[in-house]
Amino acid sequence: MPFEKTKKIWMDGALVDWDDARIHVLSHTLHYGSGVFEGIRAYPTDRGPAIFRLTDHMRRLHQSAHLLMMKVPFTVQELVDATKETIRANDVESCYIRPLVYLGYGEMGLNPLPCPVNVSIALWPWASYLGDEGVRNGVRLQVSSWRRMDPNVMPVAAKGTGIYVNSSLAKVEAIKAGYDEAILLNTLGYVAECTGENLFTVRDGVISTPPTSSGALDGLTRASVMTIARDLGYPVVEAKLLRSDLYLADEAFLTGTAAEIVPMRSVDDRQIGDRGGDPGPITKEIQAAYFDAVYARNPKYSDWLEYADE
Repeated sequence: MPFEKTKKIWMDGALVDWDDARIHVLSHTLHYGSGVFEGIRAYPTDRGPAIFRLTDHMRRLHQSAHLLMMKVPFTVQELVDATKETIRANDVESCYIRPLVYLGYGEMGLNPLPCPVNVSIALWPWASYLGDEGVRNGVRLQVSSWRRMDPNVMPVAAKGTGIYVNSSLAKVEAIKAGYDEAILLNTLGYVAECTGENLFTVRDGVISTPPTSSGALDGLTRASVMTIARDLGYPVVEAKLLRSDLYLADEAFLTGTAAEIVPMRSVDDRQIGDRGGDPGPITKEIQAAYFDAVYARNPKYSDWLEYADE
């Protein structure tokens, strides 16, 4: 999706103009994909921009870097403060935020340890990743021919830049085949996740999602939705899912920071549920509760929000 330029990007402790946020062509991460990132959203509220689970995201950024043996040169709190500073400098009410930890210029070769570690934080206004129509009415998905990588091949618990080549291949395959999104199975044939979202099914009132041991990212939106669903009185379980479980679900939906909460209309041209593919009542209830949380309309979840003016 195209994005709108903002004024400033934070790079290694300083705000620079958008067009001046550059790196050298021989930066290590550009060649070998050994970087980590996060996706975060800030929403407009009466108090100004509210950033959803900002500290949790920056904590996970550090964890991803640890998995790749990268030492982030800024603390979690310093990155939290830098994000708020960048939002204020760009004077935006809502935005998507992309922190990136990458290996910079100075060393080449497969040993990354001598490389300098750099950090940037960019942000811009961005609509829902799968489109407003998808959020309202759902999306069509395809089970990809590409498999989610085994965790002993790559540390899929990390949001690593190079790891997402796997997702990109599946995404392109789905788009070229006329679908909106792809679902990745792991090497044992169980459902892992979509290319950039976690996945949930609803059957007989029980909400299920693949465990992280199946290759699913431990998503923060995923965790938030599990909390919301339980608060609404629904049983939520982590369970290994086969593709046939997707076909037979009463409802199904995706979760992710960029996508938010998106109903699934069909998988492999098999309609989800008996409503003509339209979103189901449980999906819509969870979706509404999630948006109440991120827009600061429900004080029950106020701990999930941090404000740019703090």
